[in-house]
Amino acid sequence: MYLTQGLHRCMQQSPERIAIIDAERSRTYRELHERVARLAGALQKLGMDTGARVSMLALNSDRYLEYLLGVWWGGGVLNPVNIRWSVPEIVYSLDDCDAGILIVDDHFLPMTPAIAEAAQRRPVLIYAGEHETPAGMHSYEQLIADATPVPDVFRGGNDLASIMYTGGTTGKPKGVMQSHLNLWASAVSRMAEFRDYGTTVSLHAAPLFHTAAMARAVGHFIAGDTHVVLPTFDARATLEAIERHQVEEVLLVPTMLQAVLEHPDFARRTLSSLKRIYYGASPISAAVLDRALAALPGIEFYHAYGLTEASPVVSVNPPVNHGPEGRANGLYRSAGRPGLGVTVRIVGPDGAELPRNTVGEIVVRGANVMQGYWNKPAETAEALRDGWLHTGDGAYMDDDGYLFIVDRLKDMIVSGGENVYSAEVENVLSRHPDVAQCVVIGIPDARWGEAVHAVVVARPGSSLSESTLREFCKQFIASYKCPKSIEFRDAMPLSAAGKILKRELRAPYWQNHSRQVG
Repeated sequence: MYLTQGLHRCMQQSPERIAIIDAERSRTYRELHERVARLAGALQKLGMDTGARVSMLALNSDRYLEYLLGVWWGGGVLNPVNIRWSVPEIVYSLDDCDAGILIVDDHFLPMTPAIAEAAQRRPVLIYAGEHETPAGMHSYEQLIADATPVPDVFRGGNDLASIMYTGGTTGKPKGVMQSHLNLWASAVSRMAEFRDYGTTVSLHAAPLFHTAAMARAVGHFIAGDTHVVLPTFDARATLEAIERHQVEEVLLVPTMLQAVLEHPDFARRTLSSLKRIYYGASPISAAVLDRALAALPGIEFYHAYGLTEASPVVSVNPPVNHGPEGRANGLYRSAGRPGLGVTVRIVGPDGAELPRNTVGEIVVRGANVMQGYWNKPAETAEALRDGWLHTGDGAYMDDDGYLFIVDRLKDMIVSGGENVYSAEVENVLSRHPDVAQCVVIGIPDARWGEAVHAVVVARPGSSLSESTLREFCKQFIASYKCPKSIEFRDAMPLSAAGKILKRELRAPYWQNHSRQVG
């Protein structure tokens, strides 16, 4: 179980298959094999010994995919850098994992001097761009051209493969340690649920530094598929790439899917090659799902639930639950059932398993569960208890083993002694035809402790009001769950992965309070 095995397999069985397409560049698996072996040799000469951390700060590209394989081939450990971070946040992650090499593309080149200056250990800098190499940096392409290919060191199993930093919503970011076994097990479990092998053309529109996109890349390399790469998500570019390269599957978080459906080019593009759409990071609203199913008949929709600490997939909701029957019985709202090799329980505060249909915390065990947090033994001990990963996600499991996520436990709103799960309120708000997006958070309230507050993006041309939405909610949920206040925005703050950042919406309300929510 080593993560370069798929490249060896393709070199043996299908070397002329197209491995990667990036704009006008395309490379076969034979060419990829050669470049990866050369990149590994170059990195070793620059100081990447066994277990050394190599970072990359870049948009998606063919070089990003080569970075994944090249570091593993040469015995190193990945540290993909969050592209939304500020210089101090980036420097913290580099210092924390003692990264000795940093690969940077054109987009992030302006940040590089400040990063190198502030880092405790000035990293060796590699320029992976399209222009002249700046002074003081190595050229990525020249390194590959000059290097001698080296043999694969065949690190695998419990050897560390990557350190991926979480967003740091509380305190400093934590480096999640994923082994070769963790990533392999998660990929194979996911593939066993719903994949063809070695024949798929897949589009990378979500950022590769993020665990969901990187894990998909791992699975496609294991299978020997073709990777089509976009530097970043753009609805027009996504539609164009699907049509031009006959893309068969893509990962889109719900906000991305909605942007694609609403883009003027959607009706003009031929998307007949598309077979599967995966979505994650957040549940899909009934309105967006209805529109997607109507606009893309015959497409299979999969919802995957997971987290970086689970490398990342825990459960999958298959296409059958996205059709009329799934809508009728409510299974479209489910996060699916745990994948093969993944064990899940719903537990109470004492760690004891709860009865079915009772809300508690999701705990997970399996070969996909992380090794722990880098240099954070206390946080590791809190997350990994008695062999179980405690996710911090609140959910219940029905009698058939389907998971229903109700919220992050820390996002639960306690108002007047009553628990309110924001996802429940959001599901109701999203039913209103004039609501494009919505988020529900808890804000301070002198009387109730916390009050339910909604943030709403209305559809263009609508005339929504607080009173209209509040009365609408009362038709479906108890009054104490209905928003006490509603604010309207033009857009939501989004993470690099397209997920709405609740912590940014909460921050103004809690900044002067000793008690923090989320």
